[in-house]
Amino acid sequence: MDSGAIRRRLALGTAVLTAAGLLALMSPGSAQAAPSHCMGRKVRTLPFTTGSVQVYKRSGYVCAVTFPGARGSRKRMSVSVQARGGRPVVNSGRFAHHAGPVTLYAGHRCVRVKGSVGSGSVSSGWILC
Repeated sequence: MDSGAIRRRLALGTAVLTAAGLLALMSPGSAQAAPSHCMGRKVRTLPFTTGSVQVYKRSGYVCAVTFPGARGSRKRMSVSVQARGGRPVVNSGRFAHHAGPVTLYAGHRCVRVKGSVGSGSVSSGWILC
């Protein structure tokens, strides 16, 4: 087989894999599932009137994401995670889908998680001690 044929087969294989990946991303089943923006296992969901904060933990790292109750237009949102004795890691702004994720290494320290969407907000107090 000459080098031109090998290149054509590699290009065809790449095109097929790319198309398969795009079809998998656009399938209705994956569009329905709630996205997980953090690694690890979900340890808490903190609901409030205008949304919720999902908290994940993995190997001493804590990650949080704020989701609005109703998606659509851009809203003022924020999320923060603070390890006891440390400064908070914050993500805030006007978002349509979520604020965050924010991640920090907490080790075995307690953490405080806060989130807000519009006028609603939640604060966990010290958790995961």
